[in-house]
Order: sequence, then structure tokens, then C-alpha cells
Amino acid sequence: MPEDETVRIATLRSLGLLDTPAEERFDRLTRLAKRLFAVPIALVTLIDTDRQWFKSCVGSSLTETSRDISFCGHAILGEDVFVIADTLADERFFDNPLVTGPPYIRFYAGCPLRAPNGSKLGTLCLIDVERREFDTESIHLLQDLAQLAEQEIAAVQLATLDDLTLLSNRRGFEALAKHALSFCDRLHKPACLLYFDLNKFKPINDTFGHAEGDNALMAFATDLRMAFRDSDIIGRIGGDEFGVLLTDATPPMATAALARLKEILAARSLAERRGYDIAYSVGCVQYQPGPDSSILTLLAAADAQMYAQKKAHAKS
Repeated sequence: MPEDETVRIATLRSLGLLDTPAEERFDRLTRLAKRLFAVPIALVTLIDTDRQWFKSCVGSSLTETSRDISFCGHAILGEDVFVIADTLADERFFDNPLVTGPPYIRFYAGCPLRAPNGSKLGTLCLIDVERREFDTESIHLLQDLAQLAEQEIAAVQLATLDDLTLLSNRRGFEALAKHALSFCDRLHKPACLLYFDLNKFKPINDTFGHAEGDNALMAFATDLRMAFRDSDIIGRIGGDEFGVLLTDATPPMATAALARLKEILAARSLAERRGYDIAYSVGCVQYQPGPDSSILTLLAAADAQMYAQKKAHAKS
């Protein structure tokens, strides 16, 4: 397992690439790799928690395999191109089901594909049914093609990140939360959703300017990261609204996290003395598995709770 496995998986799932249809921008790279290296199979793989899934695959009808027998799971542990010239001569792979059975891998070369944050999400890899050597020039060429694949991944990530806070935007949050709730369903784990809206945010913009309003949003995003766990999914839903999905968490755990957030905000207020305090209204909803349960229904329910609290604050 990579040392950053939790962040790596969160990054991968926030992209919304898993289990999506084929895309020309990735397929053209695997077709080019297959032709340049004269191999029967070329792949863009993504390493999920328990499987490797093929975003692009030319030369094979497979769409995924178990992670524990994958070659790419080894490749993402290193920094360089991972090459197995002859699988039958390698004690790690000679009895691998992908070697002894279809697609009968004899040669493998895989270059890790990195997200902009450095997480290695998968590989651009080559497979042959015959042993072969892979010289330095070939390694550099595969690295060049992998860099093009990384540029495509970066373009996808930009579409799921909020430019200002660098949290997931609504699209990224919903995609990541959908996978997290599926995980909770399979393992029978609880989950809670928090929906935040900053109180009196417009007066900050009106009094101190929009640049200071942006600073307030960035500060709140930072405080959310500090208050919640690395495994919690945090996003800017839009404007001054934020969402946090806590997996494997009960309402009391969500309440404890909110208490931490209040302490962090109070400490920031004392330390920075900006002339205003960052305050919020929040709705909290526990996830209840069922046919009508989804991240969208959770967001709607938590938003309604948040609005009721905001309305109560306005009257007080």
C-alpha cells in the first residue's frame, strides 16, 4: 500500500473517472502506445481500494481485475517505470493468474500516473505475451506518453475542484460522496452529512471588500480541514455554502467535530482580529440506507435543516 493511500483514494474518487465510459483523450494515448511499442495490449489503469479498473484498454476485453493480483499495484509504489522483462523468471509474478491464464502476461512495463497533488492514481502500461527487453529510450518514451495522460487527469481534476478554496466543488463533492455512501452500504457503516452556510457573509463583502470575503471563505475551508478527519469529504457546494460527509460516523461524532470547529474558529478570531467573526448555520442529517437515499436527498434534507437554523438566528 502507498503511504498516502487514504489521500490517494480520496483523490481518485473525487475525479469521478471510475466506471465511466471510454473517452477519446485516453484511448488515443493507449492506441499510440500500442503502435509505438508494438505490444498487443496497452492500458490506462486506475487503482481502486480492491481492484484495478481500466479507463482505457486496447487489445483486451477485460475491464478490471482484482488489485491483489495487479502489476500496476506494484508500479504505483515506485517513482520510475516498473518493468518486468520476463514474468516467468520473476518470483513475484511467475504464478500470477494473469500470467498463467488470460491475458498470459509475459512482459510488463508501467509508468505511474500522478494527480496534481502527487498521488499516484494508476499507470499507463504495456503488456506483451512474449518476454522482451525495455531500454532507456523506451522508458523515456513511455514517460512522455504518461505525462500526456497526467495532463488529461489534471484537466479532469480542475473540473472537480473549487479554484478559491481548493476543496472539491459541488460536482466533485457529489461524485466522491456517492462512492463513500456506497462503501458505507457495503460495510454497514453509519454516515452523517453536515451542510454549512456562513452567517452575515454579505456584510463582510460590503464592509471589507470582496477580496476579504474570499479570505474568509479560504479561512473557513482551512478550519474545516483542521476540524474534520482526513477520511471526511469536504466540499464547497457554492457561494458561502459548504458540505462535509462523515463516513463511519454517528451524530454524536458529528457534534464533537462541530465543537472542534467552533474552538478553531474562536482561536482564529482571537489571533487575527479581522474586525469580524466567521459564523455559520449548519444542518446535520444521518444517512439512512434505502432505495430513495442518495447524496442529493441528503443535501436537500441537510440544507432544509440549515435554513431553519439560519432563520432562527435571524430572529434572535
